[in-house]
Amino acid sequence: MAIKIHDFPLSGHAHRVRLFASLIGADVELVPVDLAAGEHKTPAYLQKNRFGQVPLLEDGDTLVADSHAILVYLAKKFDKTDWLPQDPAGAAAVQRWLSVAAGQIAFGPAAARLVTLFGANLDAAAAIERAHAVLAVIDAELGDHSFITGNGITIADIALYSYIASAPEGNVDLGPYGNIHRWLARIEALPGFVPFEQSNVGLRQSA
Repeated sequence: MAIKIHDFPLSGHAHRVRLFASLIGADVELVPVDLAAGEHKTPAYLQKNRFGQVPLLEDGDTLVADSHAILVYLAKKFDKTDWLPQDPAGAAAVQRWLSVAAGQIAFGPAAARLVTLFGANLDAAAAIERAHAVLAVIDAELGDHSFITGNGITIADIALYSYIASAPEGNVDLGPYGNIHRWLARIEALPGFVPFEQSNVGLRQSA
């Protein structure tokens, strides 16, 4: 039985999971969730995920909410120790960047995109400022190696990818970040890569 992923195409959180599943060749069934119609807030959905969010993984009787938790679940289930190192230093390095993805990325480029794409009532200027602060750090980190934790790709790269790649939709200019551009290209060249659906908002509106 295929693993089900409850999905929304414009969600970067959901794209992380779609992308990783494709890169490792996992057999998954995408189950669309109509956020506009409030499907994620129905009693049936909330029974599976009390936070009412996407993505949600359903593997038989196992339910896993949160995109980063799902990345870990898939890496463990399919024994992808290259994507999720088991040694203390390697595991800690991945966790560090998962925290960045859930923190500075979520409140920076992801938040800026929420304003332009969904009309979120957030401070766009502050989100853009936070985005550039974290992108500068990531760009510097990528000056030392090909991927965020070293020269091998991990789920940390996947956690960071979607909202960095879509940052221009939130009026965040990626122009100054050459190392990030090269890192994005490396990920996009991987067999099994699936792109994040682009929206004609922000800087892409005038591109």
